[in-house]
Amino acid sequence: MRPYEGIKIIDITHVLAGPFAAYQLALLGADVIKVEHPTEYDQSRDSGGDRVLNEQRMGTGFLTQASNKRAITLDLKNPKGREILKKLVKDADVLVENWRSGSFPALGLGWDDLRPINPRLIYCSMTAFGQDGPRGEQTAYDQLIQATSGMMAMTGTPDVNPIKTGAPVIDYATGTMCAFAISSALFQRERTGRGQYIDSAMLDVSMMLMGSHITSYLRTGHEPRPKGNRMERASSQLYQAKDAPLMIAASNRGQHERLFNALGRPDIAAQSSHEERDRLYEQQTAELDKIIAQRTADEWEHYLQSRHVPAGRVRRLSESLTDPQLKVRGVLHEHAKIDGIEGPVTVPVAAFKFADGGPSIETPPPRLGQHTDEVLASLGYSKAEIATLRAEGVI
Repeated sequence: MRPYEGIKIIDITHVLAGPFAAYQLALLGADVIKVEHPTEYDQSRDSGGDRVLNEQRMGTGFLTQASNKRAITLDLKNPKGREILKKLVKDADVLVENWRSGSFPALGLGWDDLRPINPRLIYCSMTAFGQDGPRGEQTAYDQLIQATSGMMAMTGTPDVNPIKTGAPVIDYATGTMCAFAISSALFQRERTGRGQYIDSAMLDVSMMLMGSHITSYLRTGHEPRPKGNRMERASSQLYQAKDAPLMIAASNRGQHERLFNALGRPDIAAQSSHEERDRLYEQQTAELDKIIAQRTADEWEHYLQSRHVPAGRVRRLSESLTDPQLKVRGVLHEHAKIDGIEGPVTVPVAAFKFADGGPSIETPPPRLGQHTDEVLASLGYSKAEIATLRAEGVI
């Protein structure tokens, strides 16, 4: 039995962070009902590199984090749509939304509106800057939070900065953080019997990702500088091997010593105190530049890893996805068949495994509104009533 079997989650989110949070809980057994507007659906449905899928409203941006979910359509600006949502809320465990601050309370669907209907409801709001404060009503996406938070300014090289990270790390981190917050609230409810309101902000998440930089800056006043691939220790940074870049991550003192001993330089291995590594950074870097250039990156990776020195060739995504380690870990799941889509679709699952009852995928990503009739019927709506709601544009 997976952890959240029997837990019902109403997922009224779009794009990335919100859908990812609900997806992580769906992988662990929750019944996640994704709610979308009939025509202004989740924009991730028509985003991604496959134009044919985009035209089918099944873009890779959507497929990535929609497995195990059921999908219904509701116009929440229509009173009948709001009435249906409130019926769903009555026996729901969680509602998660990531629209602009104040949007749901303005519709009469805020925490204070829904709590009387279901006092055990966990209500999670995900926004750019939070529900209050001078930026509370502002909106943003991942890249804007990277810019606003200071993350971009410390990313890049001394000559080329600011730089946005290649992956939308704020979105994924926010989704992960909210999945953790929802899990915590559900556990708390087991003890108190009461629901909870969660106010999550992408800006707050970015602060957590820069925690060590923040503490250092507030203590010393030294602004973190973009250093590119050159870091604070010669034994923990990027070098150019004979054919490709090699990242060495011998961060601590013992690893520093193992690295230089493995390279036949016991004299530099002995220079392992923090003071020495700081003072001799340029000399140690110059020696490593010369040594690493003598062999290929793959040769160095094999040689150094066999001696317990963290090192690896820089790979493109196309290469890393063929790493047999991923198959062992079960990180990816291949949908051999999704109705209406030609060929298989592979999606990421979760970043952890359980000995028993862990994350797994049972059903493929749903089409827009695929389960609307099914869900409304479970609420007591007849076929005729559902047909009328559809004709009126409510669903």
